[in-house]
Amino acid sequence: METRKRALGMGLEQLFNNENLDLTSIEKQIYDNASSEEIIEISLDELRPNPYQPRKTFADDKLNELAESIKEHGVFQPIIVKKSIKGYEIIAGERRFRASKLAGKAKIPAIVRNFTDEQMMEIALLENLQRENLSSIEEAVAYKSMIDKLNMTQEDLAKKVGKSRSHITNILGLLRLPDAIQQMIIKQEISMSHARVLSKLESETEMMEMANKILKENLPVHELEIMAIKKAKKVKNERKRNETSTEYKYVEELMSEKLDARVRIKDNKIEINFNNVNDLNRILEILEIKE
Repeated sequence: METRKRALGMGLEQLFNNENLDLTSIEKQIYDNASSEEIIEISLDELRPNPYQPRKTFADDKLNELAESIKEHGVFQPIIVKKSIKGYEIIAGERRFRASKLAGKAKIPAIVRNFTDEQMMEIALLENLQRENLSSIEEAVAYKSMIDKLNMTQEDLAKKVGKSRSHITNILGLLRLPDAIQQMIIKQEISMSHARVLSKLESETEMMEMANKILKENLPVHELEIMAIKKAKKVKNERKRNETSTEYKYVEELMSEKLDARVRIKDNKIEINFNNVNDLNRILEILEIKE
């Protein structure tokens, strides 16, 4: 137990066991418990990103700003890394690592700690959620990964990352969208509010049709919601019609054959088509109904 505490830092294990994780508290524990001898200079060539890093794109302008600051002042806060088979994996501080490369640095200050895969995944997500917003899609992929790999429920995850259950559900719903629409969200061509409406549509064809409409006509969210509701009602009615038609189809066929007329059963009603008065009289005779 003493070895484990030393590897992670006093009190850090308890922080990870809390329902609501806070990256600032985790880093503070590590920095407060690290001796000056434990802060070492590591070659940038020996470092690789956290394999659980959810962020796929980094804003060039912000990285360049950080790189300029590092050129002038150096890296103030060491990054946190884990020893791996080949070099080190970055636990927290990938932006500082990338900016240091841009600044032409060869090394970066770092603290080495032994984290589990679960803790690495949690920190990677927290660093992006609590420090710099992920795109909605990156956030969704990260949540799904945590749920799948750590066997968590949406409720557990919501508590862990300090979000509402409905937020987690809505974000995960974005993964239903076709890749083309997901790229539109990442490029900020479609807002999260638009995307949430699109994700509730029935088919990918409808989703793409509506997404293109948003881009071409600059549709406000409330108009998109109205259109989506109308589509949903239409689909529901068509499905209901088809189900009813299938259920009584054999009866429709029997009656159509007997009456030599088109018969439709819908909403517990029988509809018999006729062409004119003479045709109606013919049907009445078959049914043995006298005027």
